[in-house]
Amino acid sequence: MPMEQALVGQLVDRLRGTREAMIADLVRLTLVQIDALDHDAATRSLLEASLSENVVAALNFLQQDFAPELLEAPSAALAYARMLAQRDVPLSALVRAYRIGHSRVLDHAFAHLDDLPAEQRVSLVLDVVRRSALFMDQICEQVGRAYERERERWVASQGGVRQQWVGALLGGGPVDRAAAERALRYPLDAVHVACTLWPVAAMASFDLVTAVDEVRAYAVAVLRARAALVVPTDEREARLWLALPAGGERRWGDGLAAPEGTVLHAAVGRPGAGLPGFRTSARQSAQVREILAAKFAGVATPGAARWVHFAEVAPVALMAGDLPAVREFVADTLGELARRDARGATLRETLRVFLAHRRSHAAAARAMNLHRNSVQYRVRRATALLPAGADGSSDDFNVRAALLAAHWLGDAVLK
Repeated sequence: MPMEQALVGQLVDRLRGTREAMIADLVRLTLVQIDALDHDAATRSLLEASLSENVVAALNFLQQDFAPELLEAPSAALAYARMLAQRDVPLSALVRAYRIGHSRVLDHAFAHLDDLPAEQRVSLVLDVVRRSALFMDQICEQVGRAYERERERWVASQGGVRQQWVGALLGGGPVDRAAAERALRYPLDAVHVACTLWPVAAMASFDLVTAVDEVRAYAVAVLRARAALVVPTDEREARLWLALPAGGERRWGDGLAAPEGTVLHAAVGRPGAGLPGFRTSARQSAQVREILAAKFAGVATPGAARWVHFAEVAPVALMAGDLPAVREFVADTLGELARRDARGATLRETLRVFLAHRRSHAAAARAMNLHRNSVQYRVRRATALLPAGADGSSDDFNVRAALLAAHWLGDAVLK
């Protein structure tokens, strides 16, 4: 093996030792520098998978020194490119992400060269830059082709056309409302309720379309909606708008309950009038979806379908934009009750339900299907863990807010 390739092999071994930290740095830098790629939790998760697989493939290519024509883009990188095409993110954002990643990986690599003689460093740098450029050229060409093919397919489909119009409506810029209503076959002067729908467990795209249509028909019948609009977000998610009948917002009450046997989760916004209501309800639905994604992160099948309304999580939605501050607030307010363990979870949930039911042990017992004595015991144990002991629960607002944040945001805000 030539001297240069031996040095490259040693460098790759060092980079593999810091791979996880390097990938985390790439994810953070990409999201900070390219706003178009900072979407919801699902998209960020696929971005992380794409970066991770690309880094592994790049290190293998550098070390093994095979022909660049044999390179194949990682499956997660191709899937991420297709998702961006479906979500109308420009290809330039994806290409820029690869350029930023290339530069950052070189920074990480060259940080390991200080102990080499100067003459070896020069030859090694030249070889790494040349090989990494070949890798980037091949991978960018393949993910670019995947993006363009998916974009053409998506825009040609009815769902893609609808998504383009909805994207224009949600963007906040000038839009031809009459043309949008004709294209979408949906009245924009109505009172709207937006829902985000996604499967409880993995399912085929065809089955997802069928399940979403069943929810649409159910919601139209229950709410007596004037019209409904379904727009796929991607292959694993869809958005649904319902145009309520006259006075429908006044009769909204508890809103829309999950139909029996549904296989979809739903994040539901509040009713809103006109185009501003169309946008606001959609934004609220997306906030609920983000909270649920954080709550069930890493859980493949989080039990039965959850239909959550914005009213249930409104305070958490306002807090979730600054998780470090929420984490500090939860820790300061709940003290030892904020510990991330099964016992803490049981006590927090009991105290949350107890306070939500106006401090009625009997009502909390009925809500949790427990004996009243069990609720009393758990409440005593929970309040004893608060920083001020049993007196701490008298700070009803802060304690309830902290318990609500812990309930919905889970491990992200717990000790």
